[in-house]
Amino acid sequence: MANSYKKLLHQIDTFIFDVDGVLTDGGIHITPDGDLTRTMSVKDGFALKSALTAGFKVCVITGGTNLGVKIRLENLGITDIHLGAHNKIEVFDKFLGSNDTNPDRVVYMGDDIPDLPVMLKVGLPCCPQDACAEIKSISKYVSHKRGGHGAVRDIIEQVLKVQGKWMVDFETQNN
Repeated sequence: MANSYKKLLHQIDTFIFDVDGVLTDGGIHITPDGDLTRTMSVKDGFALKSALTAGFKVCVITGGTNLGVKIRLENLGITDIHLGAHNKIEVFDKFLGSNDTNPDRVVYMGDDIPDLPVMLKVGLPCCPQDACAEIKSISKYVSHKRGGHGAVRDIIEQVLKVQGKWMVDFETQNN
């Protein structure tokens, strides 16, 4: 039963991620000037770009408002970035409608209580290994990676591999 989520990987066409605790480890570094900084994995970044290149929709919904996070995500090619989203389900519903997206075809990775309402509506709710207990209990897949340390790459890579879309650009360059 532990691998029952794998049958869902074939139908995925959209990835939605939270930021803090998913794309980051959830820690916030405070500079002497009061600026808040976060650390993101370049491996997660590569996977996000790979998903976009392969034609997947990628969206980020976060309660955070850090402009640096937005710039990083835009540099990866993500255009659906929703900062300051305290009502994530409202943002999610608008995203679905404007992108003609079926929620059954969506992966949503969250790590804490604010992600729960959206995770209950998607086809493949998943979380990093260090997510809170309530999120783990509703996730169809719990990554073996922690937030900010490859959990995003883990689920993207699985979906792209199952669909034959992982490293396609690199394989054609070497032939």
